[in-house]
Amino acid sequence: MYTMYYSFSNIPFHKELPHDKLFESTTFKEGLARMEHLKKTRGIGLIAGEAGSGKTSVIRAFTGNLNNSLYKVVYFPLSTVYPNDFYRGVLYGLGEIPKSKKVDMFAQIQAAVLTLYKNQKMTPVFVLDEMHLASNAFLDDISLLFNFYMDSENPYILCLIGLPHLIDRLRLMQFAPLEQRIVIRHRHRALLPDEVEAYMEHHLKQAGASAPIFKPSAVEAIAAKSSCLPRVINNLATHALIYGAANNLKDIDEEAVFKACEELVL
Repeated sequence: MYTMYYSFSNIPFHKELPHDKLFESTTFKEGLARMEHLKKTRGIGLIAGEAGSGKTSVIRAFTGNLNNSLYKVVYFPLSTVYPNDFYRGVLYGLGEIPKSKKVDMFAQIQAAVLTLYKNQKMTPVFVLDEMHLASNAFLDDISLLFNFYMDSENPYILCLIGLPHLIDRLRLMQFAPLEQRIVIRHRHRALLPDEVEAYMEHHLKQAGASAPIFKPSAVEAIAAKSSCLPRVINNLATHALIYGAANNLKDIDEEAVFKACEELVL
């Protein structure tokens, strides 16, 4: 296996890095700063970005640093479900047994949020992923569900995550009540071209590499072929390493990257 050939202690380019070991790119820092602001103000935040740009990593870092005695995180990735299923998922995440009727679940969620915030001094943090796939009814219900005391208080943090067109969709008049209540917005972008080498070195270091493995020409090829998207960089780098190990390459050159591109049809 290539990890043995290159003397790695673990797989270098994978998404399971601990939240405190993530590469802090410019856009990552900007997103985390906005989430820290949302932590102080509470309310609704929006993070949108291209697939593979690393927007969920910002949420991982943010929630990973929260004090578990002061915050309760509920992650809900199933944005294609019906509103009733969403209500049930939120209630299960809050540790509640859902009632049968939607109107009862609505009241149950709001009561659970207020109990956490007022009585237990904990702020519930709801993370809704893939929101660009959510139905209109789903988005309408979010606006209603997270309205407390006639919209005079935010006893929660709600983060909506999705692809860039989620931003345009929320600007439609139909969703004005929700869009106007968004406290922070962050457009998460790909790495800057001059960050790709540092990103790759960071991941290699986390895997125990003691010396550079990718030649500058290989890094340039990966940056160009991946559009500097972290997920694509990871896939390309991994396939290039597999090719390198199979062909006894001490260093990864641009030819290995081009072979990886062929396998990934890039």
